[in-house]
Amino acid sequence: MTFSTESKGVYAIATTPFFEDGSIDFHSIDKLTDFYERSGCTGITILGIMGEAPKLEPEESRAIIQRVVSRANVPVIVGVPAPGFAAMRSLARSAMDMGAAGVMIAPTPALRTDDQIVNYFAGAVEAVGDDVPWVLQDYPLTLTVVMSPGVIAKIMANHPSCLMLKHEDWPGLEKVSKLRAMQKAGELRPFSILCGNGGMFLDFEPERGVDGAMTGYGFLDMLTKLVGLFASGRRDEAHDLFDAHLPLIRYEQQLGIGLAVRKHVLKRRGVIALDAQRKPAQMLTPTARAEVDYLLARLAKRDPRASF
Repeated sequence: MTFSTESKGVYAIATTPFFEDGSIDFHSIDKLTDFYERSGCTGITILGIMGEAPKLEPEESRAIIQRVVSRANVPVIVGVPAPGFAAMRSLARSAMDMGAAGVMIAPTPALRTDDQIVNYFAGAVEAVGDDVPWVLQDYPLTLTVVMSPGVIAKIMANHPSCLMLKHEDWPGLEKVSKLRAMQKAGELRPFSILCGNGGMFLDFEPERGVDGAMTGYGFLDMLTKLVGLFASGRRDEAHDLFDAHLPLIRYEQQLGIGLAVRKHVLKRRGVIALDAQRKPAQMLTPTARAEVDYLLARLAKRDPRASF
């Protein structure tokens, strides 16, 4: 299974379930993988920022890749964050050998100039191999690296093995419009664009030309429904559905506690056993947990499919 420049739909950004002692909960990984597929996801992305990848030992990362790839019936993309290209190459090659569809490469936070960014991705592609399909992650809010449409276009021109952009600039709607206009004018080759940020702007991103979402909101089934509504031209229904979930989506986008909110929701839905994170971690206070539960109760009244 693979992905392409025409990939659409929703790719789930997977969390990594843990026990309270910090060990990996592989049974919950199985349940999570099944849940993503039942939700209608067209792919799964593992070992991303919300997957707590930097907290994993290399052997643990490989064990998770093997577990998900062997169980999934959709393409699996593997995040390959690493302090150096040697470690990136090793993890990427392991992932591909296990049957992953490709990898996701993000810029290291040290990059500042356009030339540094372009050269970094040239080195990354040389390391993993230009035969490995990959996703370019554009996430300046967390990674502090700003990539203009021109820089993205240069990376795409230099590396045909890049098939997809994970767009999560904020604000970013105009960037999407600019990229699609460049493609329409023949100035930029085709590639898929999936958006992140927990679906925060997925009410207008499809109208700007994105092909779907790559994120991990606790109601992935809602995101797949939303993308489907936009694809079929049912704009008002799509916005009604988005509006029902917006308070919870917004709450989850708070820096620092977003993963805690997401894991709490997945636990409430019976998808993972615990909402534990690897240390260091910021957990929900009793007050915050009660607020999330209140939002879930209100959501169930507006979207019956969101009941527990």
